[in-house]
Amino acid sequence: MRKTGLLTDKAIRNAKPERGNKVARLLDGDRLYLFASVSLAAFELYEQGGIKWDAITDINKTWVFRYQLDEVRHDYGIGPYPTVSLAEARRRAGELRLMILDGVDPMQERKERNAERKARLAAETKRMTFGQCSEQYIRIHAPTWKAVKHRKIWESTLRTYALPILGKLDVADIESGHVAKVLTPIWASKTATAKRVANRIELVLNYAIAHGFRKADAGNPAARKLVNSMLGKVKATTEHHDAMPYASVPAFVAELHKRKDSSAPALEFLILTAARTNEALGATWDEIDLGKKVWTISAARMKAGKEHRVPLSDRAVAILKSLPRHGDHVFMNGKTRFHSNTLYKLVLRMGGNVSVHGFRSSFRDWAAERTSYPDKLAELCLAHSVGDETVKAYLRGDGLQKRFRLMQTWADFLAKPVPVADTAIGMKIDLETERAKRA
Repeated sequence: MRKTGLLTDKAIRNAKPERGNKVARLLDGDRLYLFASVSLAAFELYEQGGIKWDAITDINKTWVFRYQLDEVRHDYGIGPYPTVSLAEARRRAGELRLMILDGVDPMQERKERNAERKARLAAETKRMTFGQCSEQYIRIHAPTWKAVKHRKIWESTLRTYALPILGKLDVADIESGHVAKVLTPIWASKTATAKRVANRIELVLNYAIAHGFRKADAGNPAARKLVNSMLGKVKATTEHHDAMPYASVPAFVAELHKRKDSSAPALEFLILTAARTNEALGATWDEIDLGKKVWTISAARMKAGKEHRVPLSDRAVAILKSLPRHGDHVFMNGKTRFHSNTLYKLVLRMGGNVSVHGFRSSFRDWAAERTSYPDKLAELCLAHSVGDETVKAYLRGDGLQKRFRLMQTWADFLAKPVPVADTAIGMKIDLETERAKRA
């Protein structure tokens, strides 16, 4: 029987290598050792004569269980002294002896345990919920989106439809059934919205795959083909913006002249130029050339991503000249920019049950029905892409001058309103009549 319990606490406290040796090995019995070693810095200082051996107090002490398996010796570290006391070292040594008795290699068992711990930590590091992943995706990609509102739309649609079901799920665990649960309630009733939500889920999961949060071989359950296969193809209905009949627009503009709202000039300018809301409200003075009567909108601000030159009618120029300059932007509410809904609220206050964007349709209908200008020219005024490359090159060369004439004709039309007994009521009646015709 192997002897145990050979060491005492006093012997351990006083343990120190013999003079000139770096390490002392003190046996407690049955393969349990205390290794007492001089620090490398202290030993080098001693060798250089900078300190006497008896003055060395920097001694590192650690417990080691030494055993042999398959003719290979192993030193299994139990822990440092005094963090691991003599009693605790003996207890742990006893557990290691039992493991060896059961045929378990303590060193191999430790390696496997450490490998499992590292794998678990790696998995936890890579764990990402759909909610967290969508936040990362939006934060990274939002700066590349053309309009600030796109971020709000993304966040709103995901928060309304996707996050209640997918938000707390690990992206690695999301399956087609989860996606179907999100989309099924709105697939037939709100098809266009459902398809946008599906596309955003697909993009977020693609991001998860690219960053290793989801295995590539797991696929993307929100891919268009899979979604259509699950839920069936449904044709999305096009939602048209309510447009004011062009015959009512001159009367509306006449009423607009009477308004004292600070946003009234911006709305009239938008109607005169057939511009989009974000284009008009985002206009800056450095985009305006009053001498040439041209408003040049950069590609970064255009929906199609191409620079757009807008010919300014005399009335549009007059509006610009009447405005004070409080900053870089043309249309300001004091020293702040107008909100994107400002113009729509003004239309509502004036009794018009139409969208601001619809004035572009009013212009387009007027150009088609009341003028002889080519349709392609009107489309160019709306910054729509028309024709093949040859046609585009031709219109780019002289289209601006022709558009000057068209937009001035539009401004002249707006300046001569047709008398209506009650303008606001008249607009509503005309709009209802127009809707009936389209139906």
